[in-house]
Amino acid sequence: MKYDEEPSDDDDGGDNEEAEADRTRSLTPNTDTRPASASSVKSNSEPLTSGSPTADGSSVDVDDLEEFVLRPAPRGVIVKCRITRDKKGMDRGLYPTYFMHLEREDGRRVFLLAGRKRKKSKTSNYLISVDATDLTREGESFMGKLRSNMVGTKFTVYDSGTNPGKTPGALLEESHTRQELAAICYETNVLGFKGPRKMTVVIPGMNMNFERVPVRPNNEQESLLSKWQNRCLENLIELHNKAPVWNDDTQSYVLNFHGRVTQASVKNFQIVHDNDPDYIVMQFGRVAEDVFTLDYNYPMCALQAFAIGLSSFDSKLACE
Repeated sequence: MKYDEEPSDDDDGGDNEEAEADRTRSLTPNTDTRPASASSVKSNSEPLTSGSPTADGSSVDVDDLEEFVLRPAPRGVIVKCRITRDKKGMDRGLYPTYFMHLEREDGRRVFLLAGRKRKKSKTSNYLISVDATDLTREGESFMGKLRSNMVGTKFTVYDSGTNPGKTPGALLEESHTRQELAAICYETNVLGFKGPRKMTVVIPGMNMNFERVPVRPNNEQESLLSKWQNRCLENLIELHNKAPVWNDDTQSYVLNFHGRVTQASVKNFQIVHDNDPDYIVMQFGRVAEDVFTLDYNYPMCALQAFAIGLSSFDSKLACE
């Protein structure tokens, strides 16, 4: 089973400001600070006919890399990136290194992040760094990590802060306590492994200044996964993968990636909000054996998007 790209005859990504404003509101808390994902009221946003707005990638400022990878994408801008997987070397067949580059409009690429699975860990545990040569937890360039559960179906993305569970009784400054940036859950559907997977992504909500609301759990009950499982979604945004449609001509499930994906793969996916399925918050897809495009929009940041992409390589329900 593969996901192909659906042919598109409209890839101009029209820039409808009114629809973009509605769309931003659907991903930002309203006056009672509850994001759209925590509300049962459907958004009235007008979908863009071509999926998402486009903008010149050169308008994205990457002068401060550590700040950039944590900063939500500018509203109305698709941040277009590329993931490469390096399997060369003694053990990289089992522990490849992944690199994320920003793709400029002029064809140049700007390095953003690197990630690699830790070797001696009970569960899948990826370290993420802004230095491709320093993938250590102790390094100054360490930005965060992706950790899975024992069976590889649920993942949590952390920043580089301190784990409060490892310093019991210590008085940590709140700013030093680690934040949870995302939770990713994979499920099979009724077709089991023969059909498209169901993928849920939970990220912190945004405040009225379009800034991420910090989530700093002190215990398991306060984690993003626990809040999602208990349906406590205040100040959280719940996203899902867009369901591909079966195409009789190609005998495969298809999604419209607007020319950004060129190879069929079970790893190809698009992440959307239920209130606005035409607004692609993130999309990920294969263009060569070890090369993938990864594009993300507001309210997602580069670290969140990269970690979600890494989870799709690792998930036991999303592997080929």
